[in-house]
Amino acid sequence: MPKKIVVALGGNAIATKDGSAESQIASIKQTAEVLAQFVKAGDHLVVTHGNGPQVGNLLLQMTAGQSAGNPPMPLDTVGAMTQGSIGYWLQKSLSEVFARENIKKTTATVVTQTIVAQDDEAFQKPSKPIGPFYSQKQAELEKKAYPDYVFVEDAGRGYRRVVASPRPLSIQESPLISLMVEKGMVPIASGGGGIPVIQNDDGSLTGVEAVIDKDFSAAKLAENIGADELIILTAVDYAYINYGQPSQKKLGEVTVHEMMKYIEQGQFAAGSMLPKIQAANDFVSNTNGQAVITSLKNVSHLIAGRSGTVIIN
Repeated sequence: MPKKIVVALGGNAIATKDGSAESQIASIKQTAEVLAQFVKAGDHLVVTHGNGPQVGNLLLQMTAGQSAGNPPMPLDTVGAMTQGSIGYWLQKSLSEVFARENIKKTTATVVTQTIVAQDDEAFQKPSKPIGPFYSQKQAELEKKAYPDYVFVEDAGRGYRRVVASPRPLSIQESPLISLMVEKGMVPIASGGGGIPVIQNDDGSLTGVEAVIDKDFSAAKLAENIGADELIILTAVDYAYINYGQPSQKKLGEVTVHEMMKYIEQGQFAAGSMLPKIQAANDFVSNTNGQAVITSLKNVSHLIAGRSGTVIIN
């Protein structure tokens, strides 16, 4: 029976060493070939993706070229710009695969807004590093030019700006995305976690300087559109406990309750696997669906039902 699936692409599905458009497009073409396997299997697909490296590169370009008449764009706008560029590459590549394979599907990118709470405590404790590294003197000059910016020392490599990373409350465009799926389309949405916005008393939306974790946003999108399955594609075929130790163990089918115990034990690294596990748990806990964590190269085995970490209630 066809499933409605939200697939969250990790950075390795897009990012390349040199950061050029040509190299990223080549990487995305390979990713599109893999994503098409879900459509061939009869599933209804929604694609989400990260944009961290692309946002960083764009901020670097803006910083290098800024002037009084050409100031850098605010972070919500930078997020929208990279949603558009990556979405364009993805929809073009998917369309090419669909045409070649005679798959009767169309795809389009939705520039997506993610509603967050204005009083989210993350705004009081900015923690997400973005943009270039600065010397202490350069950071002080940036702080003078932009008093609202917060800078912290990052692993001895210099100073970086940090912004809030609030939890998503809802995906503003989820009704449109649902409609696209119903009409047989493959939406590309919620790129980079979506553009963070707060909802004002009059119902209007205001963009804020923040970065939303893409996996939490994908989980919220999957919940909002009633997806059957959330698939988070990362660099490894499975989530592991005791990772890197002689007692390392891969996790196959596992319950949310079991995963919570592993989280309490500190089994998952905060900067990598932990948010993926937490996002998967959120989706499964709030729906009747299941979540899967595996790698891009492992998708064919996943579709055949033989691989990946599967999280269930």
